[in-house]
Formats: sequence, structure tokens, C-alpha cells
Amino acid sequence: MTTPSSDTGPQPSVYPGLGLVEPKSVELFPDGMLLESGLKLAGPVTVAYETYGTLSPERDNAILVCHALSGGAHAAGWLPGHRKPGWWDIMIGPGKAFDTNRFFVLCSNVLGSCYGTTGPSSIEPGTGRPYGLRFPVVTIRDMVILQRALLDHLGIERLLAVAGGSLGGMQALQWAVSYPRVVASAIVIACTHRHSAQQIAFNEVARQAIMADPEWKNGDYYGGEGPKLGLAVARMVGHVTYLSDKGMEQKFGRRLRNRERVGFDFSLDFEVESYLRYQGMSFVERFDANSLLYITKALDYFDLSSGHGSLTKAFHGTPAKFLLIAFSSDWLYPPYQLKEVAQAVRRGGGDATYAEIKSDYGHDAFLLEYQAQEPLIRAFLDRVQGSCGFASA
Repeated sequence: MTTPSSDTGPQPSVYPGLGLVEPKSVELFPDGMLLESGLKLAGPVTVAYETYGTLSPERDNAILVCHALSGGAHAAGWLPGHRKPGWWDIMIGPGKAFDTNRFFVLCSNVLGSCYGTTGPSSIEPGTGRPYGLRFPVVTIRDMVILQRALLDHLGIERLLAVAGGSLGGMQALQWAVSYPRVVASAIVIACTHRHSAQQIAFNEVARQAIMADPEWKNGDYYGGEGPKLGLAVARMVGHVTYLSDKGMEQKFGRRLRNRERVGFDFSLDFEVESYLRYQGMSFVERFDANSLLYITKALDYFDLSSGHGSLTKAFHGTPAKFLLIAFSSDWLYPPYQLKEVAQAVRRGGGDATYAEIKSDYGHDAFLLEYQAQEPLIRAFLDRVQGSCGFASA
């Protein structure tokens, strides 16, 4: 398991919000898990997760929060020894958008990741070695099946909502289509129903950067240095897509880094160069290169219309209410893609609320624009909780 070392260091004396939280894990599928590819992942499959708030006696206030590519189960609160709270702490907790005074919120690490759930860095049963590329390719549908098994383990038959941004939003969409009798609503933020050629292209550049590093060693680098340079470049490429042109201009412009004039060489000249190098190298310390390969491939394979004939048909018979939130400057997942989802839900006879938030933060807005998202989410959850009336699971 990779530890997010950037979160360690000087610790706060007071832990606000949820305070200290407890990481948990469970082993599921003892006989193995059949994947969408037709391959079988050897069991047991470990799932890392966290929960916040209290499950109601009727077990009808559960919300599943799904993380993005490099996230994990630690969505909110504080872990001992860490100087930062969970990745969506700004949205989860007492009185926040996902109010833990009202809701039981849970988040699990996705299949294929490196933060506690079984993935390519996990030990392969019977070999005593990390899987590496022997780990089978997984899909978002596989991730959701594993989450459903976790809910079964916890005794949760129904979800008030599934919510997430980016990869997390795709999981929310898959949940609504795969388990329509389980999900009352889906809060889908800054994502798409399937990757475009451009989105696949950026992921392929990132994968090739990793695989071109001599230290990748065909995925069998555990115990060695690993493809640090390739993974850093992959993260740099990805990070550019998370920002926006206007946002980068405001933050960096053409400002120089610790110098008054350009050096006419290939050392650091610009602030933006320094920023990207820092983002790349810090990512190396907390994430597994093979997990990046597997998760980006799952993103590229995702196509919600697959097997249904069309996106509209995918939503037929899906009673869930949808809140779809896009951001004006998000060029990784431009707003038109979630508009297409809203239109498809409505054509299928469903209930879809679409909101586009004006922001200069680009794709990262789903993590930063909490003040704009909170009233939308709060009002939506009030409406869902007041009117859902779950169908029989």
C-alpha cells in the first residue's frame, strides 16, 4: 500500500470537523471475483474504506462517495500522523454539504488502486510477489460491483445517493444504471458518460511516459526504484488537464522562478515549470505507477451506453434522480458531456437537474468550488430524502 507521504509532517493540535477517523478494511470474494473482461481475480479481494456519521435504524440515510483517479477511501476527517484532512473534507462533515449529522457517508478505495484495496501492487496469492502486470485489467463496472459487495457486507440494501467527481462521477453513473433499485439518486460532477478521443489520448501519453521509463521493467519494479521519472511526467501531463488557461495565466503568467531573466538553457525559467515539476515528483512519493496505468485504462474503457444500444436506453427504467454539475472552464470534461447525460436521462423519462458553475479553476473546480456546490447538493438531497420512497431492492 502506498502512503501519501505529502500528508505527513507537523500535525494540528486540534482536529476540526469530524476529528480523527478510523481506516477500515475487509476481505470479500473469498473464491475470487469474476471481472467484466471474463477473467477472474483471485480471492480474497481486500477493500479499504471509511465511514462517517451514523446509519439510521431504517438504514435509509447512506450515501456512497466515490473518489477520483488518485484519491482513496480517506475522504474526510483526520488520520493520526497526517497534517491534512481527507480529500473532500470540505464537503463532508457536520453541517456541510454531506451533513454527517443527517447522513451516513462511506467511501471505499477503488479496485486497482494502491491505497489499501487490491491492485497491481498487492501480493498475488500463491506467489508471494506483487501482481505487477499479472493483475487483470479492471473496469469501472468492476469497481462498482466490488462496492456493492462492500454494502452487502455492511448490511446496507439501499443508498440515498451515490456521489463523486471525475472518476467518482462515472462510478455514480454506473451505479444508477447497474443497480437502479438500490440507488435513489446520483450526484455526478465534472465527468462524462464515455471518454472522447482527446481524453483517451491524454491518458495514453501518461501511460507511455511510464512505460518508456527503463525502471518500469514491464511492471515488475517493486523492490527497486520504479519508474519515478515516467510517473512524474505522467502526472505533469495530467495536471495540466486539471487546470484552465485562464486559471494558469492568473496563477503563473510568464513569471520567472528565482531569476530576473531567462537563462537560455533548459534549467527552470518559469514559475509554471517549477510548479509542474513539484506536482510530478510529489506524486511519485504517494502513488503506484501501475495503478495509474490500470485506472486510466478503466476510464478509457468506460462507456455507459455499451450493451444498451444508446445512452438514452441505458437510463430506461432507472428511477434515480440525478444532479449533474459541470464547470465552465473544465476542458478535460467539458460541460457539453454532462449536458448529454441530462438530455438522455430526460428522454428516458427520468429526473435530471443540470447545473453549470462559472469557474476559472478548470477540472479541479470540483474539489475547490465548494461554496457553489454546497447549496445545490444540500437542496437536492433534501428533495430526494423528502420524496424518494425506495422501490423494493
